[in-house]
Amino acid sequence: MPTNLIQDRIDVWVVEDNDDYRRVLSEVIDNAGDMACSQAFANCEDAVAALQTEAPPQVLLMDIGLPGMSGIEGVPLVKAISPATAIIMLTVYEDDDKIFQSICAGALGYVLKKATAGRIIESIREAHAGGAPMSAPIARRVLDIFAKTASPPGEYGLTAREKDILQHVVDGLSPKMIAGALHLSLHTVTTHMKNIFAKLHVHSRSEAVAKALRERLV
Repeated sequence: MPTNLIQDRIDVWVVEDNDDYRRVLSEVIDNAGDMACSQAFANCEDAVAALQTEAPPQVLLMDIGLPGMSGIEGVPLVKAISPATAIIMLTVYEDDDKIFQSICAGALGYVLKKATAGRIIESIREAHAGGAPMSAPIARRVLDIFAKTASPPGEYGLTAREKDILQHVVDGLSPKMIAGALHLSLHTVTTHMKNIFAKLHVHSRSEAVAKALRERLV
């Protein structure tokens, strides 16, 4: 395959301790056409070590129940080295505690392993485009979790337009999709998002979503 076509693919890493599932998932990613699994690890420690010496992936699929360091513990370590890497938790766990901890740690998405291969591939595309992919039942539970733990709304000086954009971010839309929905340029949306992050004192979409839901900003 020509080098430019390889470079155009979404670079994906997988952290999964089940050898068979890791192999199959890597093959599914490679066969998708627009992405490639360049690295696959059986534990978080090896993935974090690789980030010290290799170019980071654009998207990382992370299991939670791993030997040694858990996936949830690994998320902030990955984000500390590569803030731009979109992390999707790919797991069997559906309990509220794991979901809450993952999002607060910095995971962008949360997809169940029982999801179809097509849904997993689509979640990678969504994350790469700036969205926040979640299995439908998980998305509903995330809203319930943050509703139960919500604190009084904070005052951050968000404009009406910034609140509109933040609502779309919470809904999982990518910057391009938000631009289309609000009839704005992508540059304008990106500028607004930078201002929103600064006002909320956050550094990522996942942190903004968590804060918006926790403090009922939208």
